This record gives sequence, structure tokens and C-alpha cells, in this order.
Amino acid sequence: MKSVIKIGVTYTGSDEKHSNYVHWLKGNDAIEITTLSTLDSDLDAIKGFDGIVLSGGVDMHPEYYKNDVINYPNAPLHFDKKRDEFEMAVFKSTQQYQLPLLGVCRGMQLINCVLGGTLTQDIGATANAIHRFEEHDKAHGIHIVKGTLLSEITGVDRTITNSAHHQCIDVLGEGLTINCGSDDGIIEGVEWTKKENKSFFLAIQWHPERMYKFHLNDLPVAKNIRDRFLKEIKISIENKQASQVK
Repeated sequence: MKSVIKIGVTYTGSDEKHSNYVHWLKGNDAIEITTLSTLDSDLDAIKGFDGIVLSGGVDMHPEYYKNDVINYPNAPLHFDKKRDEFEMAVFKSTQQYQLPLLGVCRGMQLINCVLGGTLTQDIGATANAIHRFEEHDKAHGIHIVKGTLLSEITGVDRTITNSAHHQCIDVLGEGLTINCGSDDGIIEGVEWTKKENKSFFLAIQWHPERMYKFHLNDLPVAKNIRDRFLKEIKISIENKQASQVK
């Protein structure tokens, strides 16, 4: 196996927030993290990566989930359609090249929309009190669906996660299944319904890359997800190398 794993992470829009992904993924391992953005990335280069993370950030433009309302509660002052289109193309490339993929927060929502799903534009004042970032992340419990990939990875039925979102999945995208949810009914994670002949894919609504700020980085919904993502990347590399030998 090659000595350095190469992971592409889409740019969050904030250097500070982006650095959380870099530190979380690299740890003490030989991992090269490349920032993917509309400014300095070539979609053709995606096939050269070993894994991809679609990160969090600003709300998607509503047109990408067939909604024409842009002045909704807690809407951003500015959308970034170039980022939306770039990351949708990145997602499609991960499927074309069979790359292990992790979607975080906005990343999960974007994937859902690419697959024909929709979003609840704002979850409302009551839910926002539990889920929406203010001066810092919120925290709440989630229940994990038994028999799912997430259940296998974490080994728990219930746990706590951080939270920093005001939107959520409404209509589920084609081919996706829910793997966890919050107590107030918000979808907190998705994965493929049928996983055969597909590369590793997991998407979550929370931010495992910054759970260290709350001393929660050793929880299975942070540590185990990172470890499994890296394990799947290594398996993918080995399989590709084996196929090249044949």
C-alpha cells in the first residue's frame, strides 16, 4: 500500500473551521489533506484522491432542491451557487470513481438534494434552540437505527452529538436510508439503502471534527467514524492496487 493517504476536503468557507477537519482526519497518521474549492480545484483531479469529505458551511441555494423561497428565517445574506455546483459535481465524481465518502452537515444535505431530496429551510424556533449554532455548538441526544452501517460503526443505540444547523432533510433522496435521528424527529444521518457494489458512504448532521472542543472526541460518533473512514479508504486502495496487478 502507498505510504500516504490522500483525502480531499471541500472548503467550509472559514479557515478556522476547515482546520478542524484537517486536524481530525490527520491525527498522527500519514495523511495528506487537500482543500477542494471552486478557486483552485480541477474536477478531473478527484479521481486521484483516496477519499472525499463534503464539509459543512453556508445553506445551499434553494433552487437546488426545487424551492424558490430565498427569504426564509435564518437564511444567509449570500448564497454560494458556485460552491453548490462544484460540490454536487464532486459528489458525482466520488460515485464515478468509487471513492469512500463522508458527508458532514451541509455535505449531507447537499447529497440528499443531488439525489432528488428536499430540505426543510428552517426547523423553527423550538428546534433551533436545540440544534442551531449561536455562540457555540449545541448538544443533544440521538438514537441510532439498529442494523445500519452507523450502528455497526458506533456500536451504540443512543449517544450525544454536537449540533450547528437550522435546516434538515425533508424528503429523503433516492437510494438513501435514515440511520439516526434526534428526539424531536430530525434526520441526523443517512447512508445507502443498498450498499452492494458501492464504495463506502456515510453522511451525518453533526460535526465530529470539532467535538474535541467539548471533550467528546473519543465518543464513537467521532472517533469510530474517523477510524472506519480511514479503514475503508485503505481497503479501497488495496482493492484498486490488486485490480491493477490483474
